[in-house]
Amino acid sequence: MSDHPPAQRPDDEPDPLEALFGGAVPPQMREALESMGLGSMDPAQLQQMRAQMEMLLGGGGGADEGPVNSELAHDVARQVVSQAGDASIGTGTRHDVEQVVQVASLWLDQVTDFPRPDGPARALSRAEWVEATLPVWQRLTAPVAQGLQAAMNAAMQQQLGQLGAEGAPQIPGLPPGMNPAALMGQMEPMVRRMSASMFGGQVGQAVGTLAGETLSGTEVGIPLVGDESVAMLPANVAAFAEGLEVDAGEVHLYLAVREAARVRLFAAVPWLGPQLLTAVEEYARDIRINTEGIEEAVRSADPQDPEAMQAALGEGLFAVEPSPAQQAALTRLETLLALVEGWVDVVTARATEPHLPHADALAEAVRRRRATGGPAEKTFASLVGLELRPRRMRDAANLWSSLEAAGGQSGRDEAWGHPDLAPTATDLDDPLGYADRRTAQDADLSISDEDIERLLSQGDAGQGEAGPDEAPGGGTDDRDDDGRS
Repeated sequence: MSDHPPAQRPDDEPDPLEALFGGAVPPQMREALESMGLGSMDPAQLQQMRAQMEMLLGGGGGADEGPVNSELAHDVARQVVSQAGDASIGTGTRHDVEQVVQVASLWLDQVTDFPRPDGPARALSRAEWVEATLPVWQRLTAPVAQGLQAAMNAAMQQQLGQLGAEGAPQIPGLPPGMNPAALMGQMEPMVRRMSASMFGGQVGQAVGTLAGETLSGTEVGIPLVGDESVAMLPANVAAFAEGLEVDAGEVHLYLAVREAARVRLFAAVPWLGPQLLTAVEEYARDIRINTEGIEEAVRSADPQDPEAMQAALGEGLFAVEPSPAQQAALTRLETLLALVEGWVDVVTARATEPHLPHADALAEAVRRRRATGGPAEKTFASLVGLELRPRRMRDAANLWSSLEAAGGQSGRDEAWGHPDLAPTATDLDDPLGYADRRTAQDADLSISDEDIERLLSQGDAGQGEAGPDEAPGGGTDDRDDDGRS
């Protein structure tokens, strides 16, 4: 038993440990905590520690609420946006965005056979963008959060097992004879909540930061908004335009064409968005947590300091070398991202060059923004250890241009017809060769007017030979395979 029995309290004084943990405390945990002096806290200490626990554990929720504390992620993201400044969108701005998107859609109608998406034009504040995209972010980061939970549990079990082994030093403050495994069993729900809260805080911080930088709903190359709306963030677009020697109205229109083109592509190619999301999830699902880093964080960080614990876990969280499964998912993801952005490049150029005098300069500004590691790459790197960069965007643009030169805009867009027939990473190595192979394949599969006339004439001839009691084309007589009686 403990050498430090708890001080007697008046009957009307609340139990500090029950007040701290919000309910009854298991006897073995109570004994361990009281032996460390936590059973005689004064009200001020109790209030301070309770606040720290609520921050650490995300202010509620159960052990089975999921690997990411969604409530905390939402609150942190909104707080980040609020601190950075987020003006509400006025009626005039919303009307301007609707007009700009309408013009962009009219231009795109002339350069692609894909129909307009069903969704409306939307002007989003940064907070509105957070609300619209956070569910998808949580879905993409959940596999990593699950790995983090497992790694934290394993790290704590290993440490308790080593300390509780026969002949090992006694755990400081733990009553003699107490089984560390029993203590770990009591702590596991808390560890899960701690992990969910810390990762939820990271998701919220990353998404809130991204909300201050992203220009439109799908700029990251993935359908985050969840519908077919063409969403623009006017405040961020205006900030981007300030760094360019181009009229702000032209910048807004150019970016609206890019966003409308991307949304149109996702709407017209139903397999594309799900495959992008699946590739990210497959990469995240097989991610390997840096277990040594987790153990060091658990050992060295103060559990009463959530910010210190989160910072410790955020440094070197992921193993450096991707697994073969991750490498395959990464190759697929980078290829799809490049194909999307390359197609958007080509279609946007066709739509804007006749109308916008600085279309080429704006295209180059967007490429630089992506090539130097834009906000999307930073966000994904912090959440799933993944650089979301379309590294082969120029190769993809060359491929789409080659298809367009060979078969027109219809031939270009038809390459999206089926995921098994879409261009691959190997095809990006040889865009002209892919265009030639695709054109030859289409020629082999196509049916000319002469072919149709020949088939019709053969059908008429067959009907002329049939008797009055025979079905057209035979099938009820005694002729052999070559038509002889």
